[in-house]
Amino acid sequence: MIRKFDFLIIGGGVAGMSYALKVAKAGKGKIALVCKTTLDEANTAKAQGGIASVTNLKVDNFEKHIQDTMIAGDYISDPAAVEQVVKNAPQGIADLVKWGVNFDKTKEGEFDLHREGGHSEFRILHHADDTGFEIQRGLMEAVRKHKRITVLENHYAVEIITQHHLGMEVTRRTPDIECYGAYVLDPDTQKVDTFLSRVTLMATGGTGAVYATTSNPNIATGDGIAMVYRAKGTVKDMEFVQFHPTVLYNPAETHPAYLITEAMRGYGGILKLPNGEKFMQKYDKRLSLAPRDIVARAIDREMKIHGIDHVCLDVTHKPAEETKHHFPNIYAKCLSIGIDITKQMIPVCPSAHYMCGGIKVDLNGESSIHRLYAVGECSCTGLHGGNRLASNSLIEAVVYADAAARHSLEHIDEYTFNDQVPEWNDEGTMSNEEKVLIAQDMREVGQIMSNYVGIVRSDLRLHRAWTRLDLLYEETEELFKRVKPTKDICELRNMINVAYLITRQALERKESRGLHYTVDYPKHAYDQK
Repeated sequence: MIRKFDFLIIGGGVAGMSYALKVAKAGKGKIALVCKTTLDEANTAKAQGGIASVTNLKVDNFEKHIQDTMIAGDYISDPAAVEQVVKNAPQGIADLVKWGVNFDKTKEGEFDLHREGGHSEFRILHHADDTGFEIQRGLMEAVRKHKRITVLENHYAVEIITQHHLGMEVTRRTPDIECYGAYVLDPDTQKVDTFLSRVTLMATGGTGAVYATTSNPNIATGDGIAMVYRAKGTVKDMEFVQFHPTVLYNPAETHPAYLITEAMRGYGGILKLPNGEKFMQKYDKRLSLAPRDIVARAIDREMKIHGIDHVCLDVTHKPAEETKHHFPNIYAKCLSIGIDITKQMIPVCPSAHYMCGGIKVDLNGESSIHRLYAVGECSCTGLHGGNRLASNSLIEAVVYADAAARHSLEHIDEYTFNDQVPEWNDEGTMSNEEKVLIAQDMREVGQIMSNYVGIVRSDLRLHRAWTRLDLLYEETEELFKRVKPTKDICELRNMINVAYLITRQALERKESRGLHYTVDYPKHAYDQK
């Protein structure tokens, strides 16, 4: 079956929905928004802390936000990308409010601003401790109401379509690779349909599910990054995997792990050992409010020194009612496993959280493949550099969705549908035994990545990961060629591709920088003791 849409959007988080609303407003054609589960399961909905924007001009300004972002990124962020996001952030907030998103306000009617690690001022807008959920809710309502947007839930993009599918040999040196749409698996028919488009946007989110423990939902398998890599697009900075320092330590619930927002440290939470001893003074003068890479490494080191599986976050010194008011969901979650955070410390440990790299895009959000844009966590804009500053990701998605919408609307009339694209060849069968193999291989990818490509790395560990991933790649590609595509095997292929990219690009960086820390090229003096 062949379907035609002027704009094909793959992914339904804040990035994909913001772009959909922007292009829909222009009224230039039909829009399809394809998401692999339901709209409300996007990674956006899991973001607790908030969204960063210079708002209080009495004490804050763009220059401070830019500097904070550059410092957190270990000075390898792209200054042009940083400036674009920071200076357009207030308009992005205005767009979200216009689309129906609510942010908490003070009694005076001003935004109730939080401060998080790495920020020099209070500039984090939030909605209690479920900001991402509120943003997702507001955008979902706006998208579902818009007549030009066709939402296709539980549809899975298998591959993007390029000249390769027309019989042309496409390599990483091929100039002017073009995207003509995507092959998409229909859950009802179990057939792969051909979606032709004039413009395609990749907004598939992150990669956390390639690790055994992650704050991401299970759907964060790096699909967009893997599809673009296979199509010979440029993928960059994959070694910079951000581990959130504080997820709830709960052995019964590792995937996804429950996030304890950074706003709780901004609120006054103090990191301690289980015996109540503070430790962050050994690592950074900013203590518990240091950037995430420093805090995660410090916790990892303390856990190894003391042979413990978690540290603690203490807010028991704060007023109990105030804590419950600011963090109602965290309070309820911890209470459900027997922890009253107003009286007891919260057990926490680091967990895979955010991918700073991804599909390389320019300031317009366009990838190295013509007619293909990427926005949100699957993209690499250069904003985050070596480490993402807290709460910069949601605003990046909104700002770059606007940039990609404006650029694609300017050029949409130059593109036509490519009617020479062949339909998917769906020969093959799938047995229950093979499904068991896929589940086992997914677990193995997670174990490889957590054990060998985690917070602290070495060339020995990385080479070991590479060898094991190479074997999994060969086995999975052989299986994929002789079975009908299913969501499970496609996700496994993508997880292996993404794990390989993280490992390879980590090996290529011969230094410790930002989130990439290797004992073979140590950088910080305290790490060499």
